[in-house]
Amino acid sequence: MIKEQHKLGRLLEIMIYLSSGIRRSLHELSERFEISERTAFRYIQTFRDAGFIIPKPHDGLYQIDKSSPYFKEISELLHFSKEEAFILQRAIHSISDENLLKQKLVAKLYALYDFDRVADTIVKQEYSENIHQLMRAIREKRKVILKGYLSANSNEEKDRLVEPFEFTTNYVSIWAYDTEDGICKTFKNTRIASVVVLDEPWCDESRHATLPMDVFRINAPEQQWVELELSIRAGELLKEEYPLSEGYITELAEGRFRFAAPVSGFEGVGRFIMGLASEIRVLSPPGLKEFIQNKAKKISTDIS
Repeated sequence: MIKEQHKLGRLLEIMIYLSSGIRRSLHELSERFEISERTAFRYIQTFRDAGFIIPKPHDGLYQIDKSSPYFKEISELLHFSKEEAFILQRAIHSISDENLLKQKLVAKLYALYDFDRVADTIVKQEYSENIHQLMRAIREKRKVILKGYLSANSNEEKDRLVEPFEFTTNYVSIWAYDTEDGICKTFKNTRIASVVVLDEPWCDESRHATLPMDVFRINAPEQQWVELELSIRAGELLKEEYPLSEGYITELAEGRFRFAAPVSGFEGVGRFIMGLASEIRVLSPPGLKEFIQNKAKKISTDIS
């Protein structure tokens, strides 16, 4: 019985590994799960026999096809975004330490779900090919052309020659070194028409670097602290919409809370404040107050 339970657990772990959106070789499976490549292939055949679609690879790399029966239900059950994982962890640790089931639950979840290796979420089908090409380029350290990239700033479509090196949470964007601008920036994956992987290797790997991202999911080279006074409603909505903000919220007095955190510019926090202007008071910095006032004036001018 114990042997069968171990095998079932191993199958489930490999299922997660192969459904993360990254294709894996038998050697990778062998090293990751400390099994032989022959055993790894037997597990793949077991998934195929159970109805999961794992195409025969031309390059020796395997993954579970997203069109497999029940794939959506299983992927939604087993995969967590960074924020979902944060909420889940918080919920588990809110259980009393005296509860005997708590320790077992935590151990099972952490044994099942490897946060460092499994992709945060399953990529939507319409973007999967682009994501796959970007993953290949990262793995092989090659440049790519982002065909027809629609810039949110200029609202123009343009091909971008970049060196992709890391995904943001949930594969929303790709961090890449822009060879034309000479800086690292994020490119939103839904704005990429297609990806062409080039034979050219990276030339500027030493310049590859991500920028700090704040709780509002905005990144910038530098951050500054902001302090807000929140009503109960504003505090609860902030935690609901941006779960990672909870660590920066403290109680000031009954019914009032303080949010103090580093932000990457005022756009993200500014949008939140303007949506609840009557329930939030900006404590600092003065520049944030000025930013909100200018936004309000522009809205008033545009409406009139």
